[in-house]
Amino acid sequence: MRNERELAAHMVNAVLLEGRSLTQAVLDIPPGDASAGMPAARGLAFGALRQAGRLRLYLAALVDREPDPDRLLGHLLVALFELDAQTSPAYAVVNETVANAARIAPRVRGFVNAILRNFLRRRADLACRIDADPVARWNLPDWWIRRLQAEYPDRWQAILTAQNLHPPMTLRVNRRRASRDGYLSRIRSAGLEARPVGSSGLVLAQPMPVADLPGFAEGLVSVQDAGAQLAAPLLDAADGMRVLDACAAPGGKTGHLLELHELDLVAVDSDAGRLQRIDGNLRRLGLAARLQAGDAGRPQAWWDGRRFDRILLDAPCTASGVVRRHPDARWLKRGEDAQQLATEQMRLLDALWPLLEPDGKMLYATCSLFPIENADQAAGFLRRCPDARGEPLNLPGETGGQLLPDEDTDGFFYARFVKA
Repeated sequence: MRNERELAAHMVNAVLLEGRSLTQAVLDIPPGDASAGMPAARGLAFGALRQAGRLRLYLAALVDREPDPDRLLGHLLVALFELDAQTSPAYAVVNETVANAARIAPRVRGFVNAILRNFLRRRADLACRIDADPVARWNLPDWWIRRLQAEYPDRWQAILTAQNLHPPMTLRVNRRRASRDGYLSRIRSAGLEARPVGSSGLVLAQPMPVADLPGFAEGLVSVQDAGAQLAAPLLDAADGMRVLDACAAPGGKTGHLLELHELDLVAVDSDAGRLQRIDGNLRRLGLAARLQAGDAGRPQAWWDGRRFDRILLDAPCTASGVVRRHPDARWLKRGEDAQQLATEQMRLLDALWPLLEPDGKMLYATCSLFPIENADQAAGFLRRCPDARGEPLNLPGETGGQLLPDEDTDGFFYARFVKA
C-alpha cells in the first residue's frame, strides 16, 4: 500500500507527464494501493498542481536538468509544495520523499535529498523570482496568460487572481422540498455557517464532504456553482413545456430545471455512463426526466420528431472559467483546443436549432472565458440563422453574457436566442 505522498506523486505525474486527468489517475490506482489517506493524497496533488508553475520554477533553479528518471517529478513537486507551504514538518517531508524516490531508483536518494535541503536553505531567495516569471506568478500556461491579456486588457489580472482562489462550495436548495431560509436555519443549527447567493444558493463558509451536508441524501440540496445556477432561470421555461437539455451530464442544470417547473424534459448526453449519474441525482432529488444516450449534434439518431419549447445547450468547451475547481485542466489544455471546440459548438447549435418550436427559446451556455467559444460563437450563429434573434439577459456584473470569475462565481457565458 502506497503512502499519501506516493499517491499524490502518482496523480501529479499522470497529469504533467502523461497528459491524463486527475479523475483518470485516481481510477488507475489499484484498490490495494488506495489507502484511508486518499483524501489527503488528493489534497496534496491538488495543491501541487495549483502551484505547479511556481514549483517548477523552484525546481529549475535547483537542478540544471529534468529529474532522471522523470517519475521523480511528481515526488519533487509534492515535496516542494509542502515545504513551501510549511504545512508539515520539513524533516518528515524530506525523509519520506527520499524513501519514496528510492523505491523508484535507489541511486537517486542523495539527489532528491540534496534538492529538498537546498530548497529549504534558498526558499526566500527563490520566492523573490516569482513575480518576474508570469507562469510562476499565475500558475497557468504562458499561452493562457497571453490570451487573457489580449482579450481582457483591463481585467486580465483580476481574472487570473480569481482563477487562483480556492473555489467556494456553493449549494442549491431544492425548492420543491425546502425553502432557502429554512435550510439555512437547519445548517446553522448543525453548527455550519453560510450566506445567500443568487435566488436559491448558499455559499458555505467552509467546504465539507457532501455526504455530511444535512439533508443531502434526502435531496434537500445539491452542490452547484452560483454561475451555473443561473442557467435554469435564464431558459425562461414554464410548467407544461417540452424541454431539451442537450449535453446534459453531469445533470446539475437538469435537476435545477425540474426543481423550478413541471416539465416534459429530455436529457441527452453522448456518454451513457454519465447518464447514470444524472439518474442517480434525479432520484435523490425526487425528480424524473427521460434520459437519452446520443450525440446531440445528430438528432436523427434519438429525436422522436416532436419539437421543443425550450432547449438548453450546455456546450462542450475549454472549461477555462472553472479551472480553479480542476487544477489539472490548466496544464492539460492547449491553445488550439478553443478553435477545435468552437467548431463542435457550431455543429451542435446548427443541429439543434431546427428542433425548436416557433417562438421557442434556446439558451447557449459554456463555462469558458474565451470569446471564440462565447460572444463570437453567438454572433456567428445569429449571422447563419436569419430566423433567430438574440434576447438580452441583463445579468448583474456581466458583459455581453460573459460572467467573469470572482469570489462567488466561476466564469460562465450565456446567450439566449428566440425563434421567429
